[in-house]
Order: sequence, then C-alpha cells, then structure tokens
Amino acid sequence: MQQLPRQPTERPRLLLVDDDAGARRALQLLLSGRGIEVRAYGAAADLLADPTALDASILVADYRMPGADGLDVLARLRERRWAGRALLITGYPEPGLRAKAQALGYERVLEKPLADAALLKAVDVLMSGPAK
Repeated sequence: MQQLPRQPTERPRLLLVDDDAGARRALQLLLSGRGIEVRAYGAAADLLADPTALDASILVADYRMPGADGLDVLARLRERRWAGRALLITGYPEPGLRAKAQALGYERVLEKPLADAALLKAVDVLMSGPAK
C-alpha cells in the first residue's frame, strides 16, 4: 500500500509588537512554545513595514509605544484590509481605554504584568474562530 506524503501542519501566525525587548522576548518564547509562529517587532513602524504581516491571523499589541500606539497599529492594519483578531496589552489601563480598544476591533485588553495563563487563554480564544 502506497502512503501519501504528509502534509505540513500550518502553525497559527501571530504578530507581536512591544517596545520592551525583555517582555517581547518572554511573550515570543511563551507563544512559540505553544506551537504558534510568532513574528515579533519592537516598534509599530517595523510591523507595518513588513509585507508579510497581513498573512497573520492574530495581533498582540502593546498599548503605549513610541511613534504609534497599539490602537494606531490595529487601525492601520484594518486600513490595509487585515481581517485578523486582536488583543491589546497594557501597563497603563487608562479610563476609557477598553472601550476605545473594543470600538477599534480589539476583542480583549489585558493588563501588565501579564499572567501566562491569562494570555494563553486569550490567544486560544482568538485562534478558535473567525475574526468578528
């Protein structure tokens, strides 16, 4: 009996943008350990300049970053017709931030310091279905 060649399993692709190198690396390792392909960026401009960014299905963005904040990142991706799902992380939970983030299309807002389990659960939920 002839066996068919194995099809490679496509890993979920996630965009991660956080200007804190240590936090970014820790999140990248945590998510990569779950089998997620993580493209990590230290600035919004770097993510937005990457032509492959639109291929990802999930965005995890820090709120406060130099140049452009996490709200700007999602707004600019949406202008380019990116239809993925998004999670905002922040160490600065300002009044009204959650409502502004959700109005732009963020499905969740998590406060730093992040609990690994909470982040993984939020990402699992985002990966479980189509963009809203």
